[in-house]
Amino acid sequence: MKLEQNEKPLLFSETTIPDIFFSEHLSELPGEYLKIYMYLIFLSKYGKDIKLNDLSKKLNIPLKSINEGLKFLEEHSLITKKTTGYIIVDLQEQTLHNLYTPNLTMTKEKVEQTAKNKSKAKAIEHINNMYFQGIMGPSWYNDIDLWFRKYCFDEQVMIALFDYCYKRSALHRNYVQTVAEAWAANKVKTWNDLDKYYEQQEGLNKIKKSIAKKLGKYNGLTQYEEAYIENWVLNFGYDMNIIEIALKRTTFKQNPTFEYINNIITDWHDRNLKTPSEITAFLEQRKKQEKNTKNLKTQVNKANYEQRKYSNLDFLYANSVETKED
Repeated sequence: MKLEQNEKPLLFSETTIPDIFFSEHLSELPGEYLKIYMYLIFLSKYGKDIKLNDLSKKLNIPLKSINEGLKFLEEHSLITKKTTGYIIVDLQEQTLHNLYTPNLTMTKEKVEQTAKNKSKAKAIEHINNMYFQGIMGPSWYNDIDLWFRKYCFDEQVMIALFDYCYKRSALHRNYVQTVAEAWAANKVKTWNDLDKYYEQQEGLNKIKKSIAKKLGKYNGLTQYEEAYIENWVLNFGYDMNIIEIALKRTTFKQNPTFEYINNIITDWHDRNLKTPSEITAFLEQRKKQEKNTKNLKTQVNKANYEQRKYSNLDFLYANSVETKED
């Protein structure tokens, strides 16, 4: 792997990193990948070949992590792969190019000048001052403007979005985008919508904890088990009163799975049973039907037994008559 050369000797050389890296990319880099990137910038000045094994030993990072880190840096447009190795991307040039791509981006100045609603510009400035200490990267302005248009968030929701991510120490673009999509999927546009969504999520979390406790899952639920519960609550509209009826029915089965519980609850939903009383009445009716079926089966078996007994006696009688005649 070959990196570009710089004429200065090591003693007088400096390694410069543009501020745009700190505002746009630093929060997205895992620790080991940051070490790799910083060292690549340093090496890019000396034009020496370096093997991945040597890089692994120098940084005390496993070779597998070196390969994964290079792939990560390439995917995030921090380095570019060439036939002879890698080249460090000029972040300032890249950002300038992105900012001035027609119809796709918007700078801070353009937001302030062209925003139809001045409150949006104020919301963006609040986000900059509150969560970026006044040095928010230029591309964030473009992203926020895009999210305003794509998700139709009002200003309070947009601020709440950054506050939510900031409090979770996850103020990087991919995470913010993921949360924004989740809110939009739940039809959040206004502050009232968001407030209802929070209440819904709080209730959902309580139900998840209650189910985990009742089933003895003290290590927590898996992602797939949580998806089952979300379907019961959000799509079926069932609360804990109904779900608990299903949980109690697991006592009749050894090692019940979530799929087993889901089959029970889905059957109730398919039958359009909406309340605990409707479900209880249905279960009692089915229990009565099963009892009647069992009794009927017993009677049929008894009748068949008596019929076979009669047939056997008749057969013996017939044999007796034939013997006498002989």
